[in-house]
Amino acid sequence: MTAVLTGWLREALPRPLDPFRSIKLKIGILVVLAIGAAVSVFWYGIGWWPPRTTLTAFAVALLVTQLVAHGMTAPLRQMTAAAQAMARGDYTRRVRATSRDEVGALARAFNQMAAELADADRQRRELIANVSHELRTPISALQAVLENAVDGVTPTDPGTLRAALAQTERLGRLVTELLDLSRLDAGVIRLDREEVDVARFLAETVREAEVTAGAVGRPVRFTVEGAGGAGAVSADPDRLHQVFANLLDNAARHSPDGGTVRVSAAAEPGRVVFEVADQGPGIPAEQRRLVFDRFARGERARGRTGLGLAIAQWVVQLHGGTIAVADPGRTGCRIRVTLPRSAPPR
Repeated sequence: MTAVLTGWLREALPRPLDPFRSIKLKIGILVVLAIGAAVSVFWYGIGWWPPRTTLTAFAVALLVTQLVAHGMTAPLRQMTAAAQAMARGDYTRRVRATSRDEVGALARAFNQMAAELADADRQRRELIANVSHELRTPISALQAVLENAVDGVTPTDPGTLRAALAQTERLGRLVTELLDLSRLDAGVIRLDREEVDVARFLAETVREAEVTAGAVGRPVRFTVEGAGGAGAVSADPDRLHQVFANLLDNAARHSPDGGTVRVSAAAEPGRVVFEVADQGPGIPAEQRRLVFDRFARGERARGRTGLGLAIAQWVVQLHGGTIAVADPGRTGCRIRVTLPRSAPPR
């Protein structure tokens, strides 16, 4: 009730100084009005008014106000100039924030906003450059295959058609992942949650991963550990399948021939912890925090878009969970996914 009344008073109180365009002028008027009120009380109390002293006090007050207010309003002028520069695309301007008052707090918040806008602009430019590069590669390859087929350089045999189909599938996969990423950024992804049995889910996902690995001639073995006692989680099965299909595919790609991809699940209080481990070269410690960035790819990830792990991170976070690169031990890479058993509060 008190907060509502306070808010109503803030809106109801008049703002007689709003027409003035200079805050220094407003401060000067405020000082003059304060001195005038003090002189009126003094006049009422003693019965006379010293005119020279009063006028001198007004003049000195205005002069001191202008000198002091210059430093007070400097951050506001700098913020105005920086905002105008941002409108032109320059995000390098910053405001000097030395005071501890509300203006100083506003200046620090402005600098933080400017840094975040600069980072967002940098990511946008990198995204455009990376998408252009990723789109150009399959389009150029597909164009070369079709031109050779039309010119009669290569026959239109099943091998040529398979090469064209592979580039088309790569292009379609990139477009699909970009659409998923744009929906996630816009916050329009809706999770259709249901109780997902962990053991059955991992068994089906691993079975599909085995078929995919066999189809592309990747001789790796998949094992599932601890899923029987993991119970169930509240999740969107399609989105969850998207996460683990990507993790299993990455693990199979980075495992050596005849290697093993190990999938495990463990029940903990209020959550389930999944791990996908391979026997590949692993990820250096200094690069582990970068693997979930968009278009981040390892040296052996040729032919991939670099968006799969970024989308996996978004999906896991939408479920209220976490995903990270865990310490693999001696060799390989280990991705740990933690999901709550029940849906987090909206």
